[in-house]
Amino acid sequence: MKKDIHPKYNTITVTCTTCGSVFESGSTLNEIRVDTCSNCHPFYTGKQAFTQADGRVEKFNKRYGIKK
Repeated sequence: MKKDIHPKYNTITVTCTTCGSVFESGSTLNEIRVDTCSNCHPFYTGKQAFTQADGRVEKFNKRYGIKK
């Protein structure tokens, strides 16, 4: 690498504004604040609600009350 052309890479603290979790990471910034982190994001916590997608035939049958 060439000298004196790259920004200084630091170990920083990342703070989650939603749950207050603090962890260390590496960045060229001094501090990072994130809205959601892996501790409070629904995908990582397992509290995510999956909606079941109906097919076209099922939607048609449901709309017109057709029972199989």
